[in-house]
Amino acid sequence: MLSQTVCEELLGEGLICRVAEASQQWVLVAMQQHGPQLLTMLWRMLGNEQDVCDVYQSSFLHLAHVQNGREPRNVKAYVFRTASNIAISMMRSRAAEKRTLEGTASSQRTVRSPEHELDQEYMMENLRLHMGQLPDHLRQVVVLRDLADLSYGQIAQIMGISMASARVYRCKAIQLLAVWMGSEA
Repeated sequence: MLSQTVCEELLGEGLICRVAEASQQWVLVAMQQHGPQLLTMLWRMLGNEQDVCDVYQSSFLHLAHVQNGREPRNVKAYVFRTASNIAISMMRSRAAEKRTLEGTASSQRTVRSPEHELDQEYMMENLRLHMGQLPDHLRQVVVLRDLADLSYGQIAQIMGISMASARVYRCKAIQLLAVWMGSEA
C-alpha cells in the first residue's frame, strides 16, 4: 500500500494547491476529500501498487478535464465510477492476456493439482475476472459496497437508485459470482 507519508504529501500538506490554477482548485479539494477512500477501493480491486497509482492518477486527470474543466454535479460519484471503470478495463485486458498465455499452456496440462485449486491468488484472480463479467449496474454496486466500503445509502445516492435496489443488485451479483465460481470447482 502507498506509504502514509506519500499520501500526506500528496493530499494533506497543500503543496500542490499553491501551484494549481484557481479554476482547478476543486479538483485538489476532491483529491483531499475522496483520495483515501479511492485508494482503499483500488487496492482491494487491483492489489498492485503500480496499478493503483496509475488508476488513481487517471481518475483525477479525467476529472480535471471533464466538461472543459468544469466541476461535475456529483464529484465523488464521477471519481469513483471513473476509477472503477478504468480498473475493470485494466483487469479485463490482463485477463485476456492471461487467457491467451494459458491457452497454449492448457493444451500441455490437463489436470490441475490440488495445491493449485486451493491457491488464494488463483481464486482472487478468478473472482476479479468474474467481477469484470458482471453487468455494469451489478458490478458497480459490488465495487462500491464491498471494495469501497460505502453504505447502501451512499451507493444509492451515487448511482441514482433506491437503497432497496442497491441491496437487490448486490444480492444478484453475489449469486451470479457464486454460480460462476462454483462451476469452475
